[in-house]
Amino acid sequence: AFFSAVEEREQPEIRGKPVVVGADPKGGSGRGVVSTCNYISRQYGIRSGMPISKAYRLCPTAVFLPVNFELYWKVSERIMNILRKYAEKFQQSSVDEAFLETKKVKTYGQAEKIAKKIKKDIFKKEKLTCSIGIGPNKLVAKISSDYQKPDGLTMVKPGEVQEFLWPLSVRKLYGVGPKTEYALNSMGIKTIGDLAKQNPDTLKEMFGKWG
Repeated sequence: AFFSAVEEREQPEIRGKPVVVGADPKGGSGRGVVSTCNYISRQYGIRSGMPISKAYRLCPTAVFLPVNFELYWKVSERIMNILRKYAEKFQQSSVDEAFLETKKVKTYGQAEKIAKKIKKDIFKKEKLTCSIGIGPNKLVAKISSDYQKPDGLTMVKPGEVQEFLWPLSVRKLYGVGPKTEYALNSMGIKTIGDLAKQNPDTLKEMFGKWG
């Protein structure tokens, strides 16, 4: 919801309303697809990649805005510069997402304190919230960052990984889209725990190298 969050910051009058970013200048009546939308819009069934015309039918009262990439990238660059100060290792993975690692943090308690500082720093300087996940590896950190959106903070310690991951849908994993999810579900594999129990050879036969 990064694009829509920036738009709401820039236009306070649209806060609290469904906001859809991705429309052409004609608004909901025109062509194009939803680039992103805020969480209120999602309550109406609107999702990224959906045709604008369908989003308009689902919620004609939503605010439809064109994409302003120049603005979003400027905000993103400033936020990434904030994040870089907190870690020795930094990897930006998208316009609104990054991984941070530091050897200075020895405990999960220290990591949580830093995460709270990051959230305060970003909000103070950019008036935007963010969600942070803390985990023993990138996969767990990524999934936990999605766990309590928006403005969440989720920490998963090494001994809690299985308890955290196993009940989640396989869709939460990198690279598992609708088609792969459907194929896995047809095999009786609905959760990450179900997937972990499978024979790797069976998965390779079904999905090739990715399996």
